[in-house]
Amino acid sequence: MAAHARVRAPELIGKGGWLNTGGKDLTLADLRGRIVILDFWTFCCVNCLHVLDELRELEEAHRDTVVIIGVHSPKFVHEADHRAVVDAVERYGVEHPVLDDPELATWKQYAVRAWPTLVVIDPEGYVVAQHAGEGHAHALERLVGELEATHAAKGTLHRGDGPYVPPEPAATDLRFPGKALLLPGGTFLVSDSTRHALVELAADGETVVRRIGTGERGLTDGPAEKARFSEPQGLALLPDGTVAVADTVNHALRAYDPATGEVTTLAGTGRQWWQGSPTSGPAREVDLSSPWDVAWFADRLWIAMAGVHQLWTYDPRTGTVTAAAGTTNEGLVDGPAADAWFAQPSGLASGGDRLWLADSETSALRYVERDGDGFAVRTAVGAGLFDFGHRDGDAAQALLQHPLGVTVLPDGSVAVSDTYNHALRRYDPATGQVSTLATDLREPSGAVLVGDDIVVVESARHRLTRLRLPEEAVRVDAVAHRTQREATEVAPGALRLDVVFQAPAGQKLDTRYGPSTRLLVSSTPPELLAEGAGQGTDLGRDLVLADGVTEGVLHVSAMAASCDDDPDNEYPACHVHQQDWGVPVRVVAGGAARLPLVLAGLDG
Repeated sequence: MAAHARVRAPELIGKGGWLNTGGKDLTLADLRGRIVILDFWTFCCVNCLHVLDELRELEEAHRDTVVIIGVHSPKFVHEADHRAVVDAVERYGVEHPVLDDPELATWKQYAVRAWPTLVVIDPEGYVVAQHAGEGHAHALERLVGELEATHAAKGTLHRGDGPYVPPEPAATDLRFPGKALLLPGGTFLVSDSTRHALVELAADGETVVRRIGTGERGLTDGPAEKARFSEPQGLALLPDGTVAVADTVNHALRAYDPATGEVTTLAGTGRQWWQGSPTSGPAREVDLSSPWDVAWFADRLWIAMAGVHQLWTYDPRTGTVTAAAGTTNEGLVDGPAADAWFAQPSGLASGGDRLWLADSETSALRYVERDGDGFAVRTAVGAGLFDFGHRDGDAAQALLQHPLGVTVLPDGSVAVSDTYNHALRRYDPATGQVSTLATDLREPSGAVLVGDDIVVVESARHRLTRLRLPEEAVRVDAVAHRTQREATEVAPGALRLDVVFQAPAGQKLDTRYGPSTRLLVSSTPPELLAEGAGQGTDLGRDLVLADGVTEGVLHVSAMAASCDDDPDNEYPACHVHQQDWGVPVRVVAGGAARLPLVLAGLDG
């Protein structure tokens, strides 16, 4: 590695304390002699969840030399709740120490600007690499190998057991269930997400009838007692009587036949979709990305593809999938389906001529409807990526907080599982009003109708909860929030944006088929940028901030493709590095004239 000025890693501090350490507080001194990877994440972020999965193999292969430390750095108010972080660590199977940093103290010390960000610290306590976004597992594996060899030769590498202490397992029938479906016979099928299974419950919503899946993470078809899932979520009944299952971490669409107990795979390869991969074709040959929910609408199955901010469809008659709505850019933009922007669509429900969806990262309720020969996307409730809260009233000013589920009610209104507000909300299209149906639900993630009742999946209470649909909503005091990150002070006028990318050691930019990089820039409000918005292939751009707009958010999406630099290999492995940033900015005299964002770079 090239020689650079060495930077000592700042200490790890967080008001929420440590998880997965058996009650012990860790310091960098405790970790001296080990390769430390800091994973700055927040549990709402699907890209962060992708990185957790990317790190599992590295974590297992280098358990005696590498210590991964999750630094939980919240975006939403709910994510600053320590109990919620404890739940998330179990929910997503995090098997390494986690520092709960609700005030972003360590985030600021390391000058992190985006979720997720990975920082590598060598055995002597120096920062040697930083990567923003996902897709860096290959680069990390190579770097870890180099650090192991270098520090073993120097005598500064200490092998042994890490500081991870697993929590005590809990005895419950469900563990962080995701979604539920009322089967024709009156029983409930529930996705038991953390235990990688489906559970059929009796009509009382409590008694276990049977379990589908071994409970071990995997992608295996076959009878109920042998099948495997990986954090399944959404469920939908297909016309042939089988149930479609959004098998989220397997990046697959599965089918379960209640009549036979058999599990099969309908779509997906088990690999995650990356930019440049096919977006249509034979369903078993096309990669998917974190499908979170499914619903039957307009004679096809719609898939909330949370991992790439799109809606896809599956046609069982032809056995094909296709991207139906969304550009893969993250945000809230309405219009023709192909041009719309979503942000982790996570809940779907068909109601008449509309497909309703919970767009979680924009805290929005949106819908798809026919528009001529195609479809269009509209927003009913929601303002954007950084505005959220709990406020009833007119939909134009109502606020939600990271909703994960939607349910169409008998009168045509929509119940929203307002997950981070621990509430069930209602939107009435006839009046344009939002009200609160119930509070004190613990992270509701979906709901189903049963007669005059609504049965809510209380994910963080590990149960189904039956509620009577009230004639009048419960009033709550309005609360509004914005993302708590401090704004970056920038100078008026010209602003140079540079996305810093250095291909990892042993790789080079892949230019065989044209430019290997992409940069997309926009802003909230749009008037913030007088010049520089739009898409291009250079990772640097000269922006001009408009006169009279004093604050806003710059939205930056960057992608770079690199391939192994091996002239003897005719088919080198290629890797995609991508990241979206939302950078709050405040325009002040004397502010910065340059905004650097690190996609991937080495410092050591």
